[in-house]
Amino acid sequence: MTIGRLAKAAHVGVETIRYYQGRGLLPVPRTTGAVRHYPPALVDRIGFIKRAQGLGFSLQEISTLLDLADGRNRRAVQAVTTARLEQIRAKLADLTRMRETLDDLLERCLTTGHTHPCPIVEALMGRQH
Repeated sequence: MTIGRLAKAAHVGVETIRYYQGRGLLPVPRTTGAVRHYPPALVDRIGFIKRAQGLGFSLQEISTLLDLADGRNRRAVQAVTTARLEQIRAKLADLTRMRETLDDLLERCLTTGHTHPCPIVEALMGRQH
């Protein structure tokens, strides 16, 4: 199939396919005449990449997962997944801390009168009381 047909079948743009090729996630087929022909199996590979991206894996991590896609080296797949989970947990902790801080600042801003400085602005200026 042509790159345009592959893109359409995989629900991505042609530039996405070229980008993935440049990153080594997809092979670049040999040219037959003026056109490159892509195997239909690449639709599944692109789907794998998109689903992995949806789970927050980086393209480098996806490259590693693709190298391990036969599933025989489960420890390596588990290691990549464990590292990604640790990153997600750290982000969640950061988001929780930010939410709690903003909740507190907003509550203080709502309960202080207009004669007092806004706690939100004061905190952002580094002048918390």
